[in-house]
Amino acid sequence: MTYPNPTRRPARRNVSAALILALLLAGAPGAAHAGPSGDPASADPIEQLIEAYLAAHPGGVRINETELAYDGGTFIVGVAPSTGVAMFAAPDCPNGWYCFYDGTNYAYPRGRLSDCGWQDLGNWGWRNRIESAHYNLSYGNTTFLDETGATDTKLFVISTSARTIADVSPHRNRADYVYRACS
Repeated sequence: MTYPNPTRRPARRNVSAALILALLLAGAPGAAHAGPSGDPASADPIEQLIEAYLAAHPGGVRINETELAYDGGTFIVGVAPSTGVAMFAAPDCPNGWYCFYDGTNYAYPRGRLSDCGWQDLGNWGWRNRIESAHYNLSYGNTTFLDETGATDTKLFVISTSARTIADVSPHRNRADYVYRACS
């Protein structure tokens, strides 16, 4: 099956997993607890992650402690796991979504979508940064694709029969688009 290229949009800058890990470690016990402004809120590592992510990817609306919504909730990004959940854990995609992670073994940040059809990961700065994935829907499948010209190259698929991929190697950091088949 060939996948024709949908309309392309330029990719946005991304916040790397290394930056996020550095920000989390900066908030570890023994680290400095005051931000440059002396504002106690800016010392919270989660707040720093949210601020850094929004600076790199404007337009998000905070919906809880660790997540931002884009495009009216079409795309949700979690900058870190919820409090009490390990940074490198089992897949944790909420029911009714498919998720992709910026690190192997489901390491954050995590993006999630649920709509059927084409989605350009560049709309949210997620081109070329997926290293693991989890499908938590009761039907359909999602194909991850690399933009390669007139047709796109299929990289990998997650579905009801193959829900998790802890390491998408050899296709790490190559997906530009996703196509969710809902039938």
